[in-house]
Amino acid sequence: MLNLVTASNQGRQEIVHTLDDIAREGARRMLVEALALEVGEYITRNSADRDDNGRALVVRNGKAKPRKITLGSGTVEVAAPRVNDRRPNEKFLSKILPPYMRKSPKVENLLPLLYLKGLSTSDFRSALKDLFGEGTTGLSPSSIVALKKTWEKDFEIWKKRQITDEYAYIWADGVNVSVRLGEDKKLCLLVIVGVSNTGEKHLLAVSSGYRESKDSWKAVLEDLRDRGFKAPLLAMGDGALGFWAAIREANGFKNTVEQRCWVHKIRNVLDKLPRRIQPRAKGLLHEMMRAETKADADKGKNKFVHEFHAKYPKAVDCLTKDWTELTAFFNFPATHWQHIRTTNAIESTFATVRLRTNVTKGAGSPRAAEVMAFKLLEDAQNTWRKIRGYEEIENLLNGIEYKNGVMVPEVNNQAAPAA
Repeated sequence: MLNLVTASNQGRQEIVHTLDDIAREGARRMLVEALALEVGEYITRNSADRDDNGRALVVRNGKAKPRKITLGSGTVEVAAPRVNDRRPNEKFLSKILPPYMRKSPKVENLLPLLYLKGLSTSDFRSALKDLFGEGTTGLSPSSIVALKKTWEKDFEIWKKRQITDEYAYIWADGVNVSVRLGEDKKLCLLVIVGVSNTGEKHLLAVSSGYRESKDSWKAVLEDLRDRGFKAPLLAMGDGALGFWAAIREANGFKNTVEQRCWVHKIRNVLDKLPRRIQPRAKGLLHEMMRAETKADADKGKNKFVHEFHAKYPKAVDCLTKDWTELTAFFNFPATHWQHIRTTNAIESTFATVRLRTNVTKGAGSPRAAEVMAFKLLEDAQNTWRKIRGYEEIENLLNGIEYKNGVMVPEVNNQAAPAA
């Protein structure tokens, strides 16, 4: 609490205000003053306009009925000044406080943000009361219903958009969310994120699928292709996905190279080893993942096989069965390796999707889950950065080859002229 002591003719009186009360009152006064200045400037600008009797056509006209406005500092009550503009086809409209505005644009954006980040609609009233004080308007749970309808329209437009950019890389992953309707209580959302020729990461697909099946992934890929998407050079994902079977069968994707996620692979290998051995195995696996050359990685793999095959063949088989796909990144620029060895770029974003569906105890329907995930991922997309060394993407798209992360010099196949 902050104590303000003021002097008056009746003596000193202690007035106790919270900081929020002070900020709210300050915001109200500033808004009143700004509105008065706006009206004053409008009247002054048009003061030369007179009727036949010489009376001003633009004059003040008292104040409007007080209304509550929700700002970042809280909810305040303001009686906006009115203007009587008697000129034909002219009317004063405040740019600061337009008619019927009940909350500022930033507060308007707060509602979907709180919902998407995990606040349950049943908690909105009490939470917003604490944030903005008594009298908060326009931020009720019913507003979420209207927002969802808008999001559905946005999602439909987004799903039908044409894809014109070229993409060098894509990450593919699925996230299981709970739904409250239907016989199948689990829904898998299939998500694809791509890296364009400018190095920017873009959300390409969000679709509900049946348990990450091959057919579901194939439908996603073919839909992208039909809207102009050209197959990427490299695709990254977890080895358990039906995505890999789909990309081999989908028309137009046969030349896309497969890269397995090292984080998933390391986790799967360690699960097949006793806990006392896991630190040693983990160190060897990290050495392979961070090797400077493919040959160094092969040496690390051989060392792992020699050390663990006799007692733990399942762990060794788990590593070696996807070795070609695990080491595909060596044929791409070294500056891109930290991005393309794993699916971290997409995995971290899924955390907000899981948070939202956990809070709501299910998205309600597959459609609602799709729309919710789309809005969350679209919001996250605003924070995604370009990948390191994105300038080299053009080299890849132009067919220049890389080996161990380094560009392979072009070979001059023309025979030297005879002496």
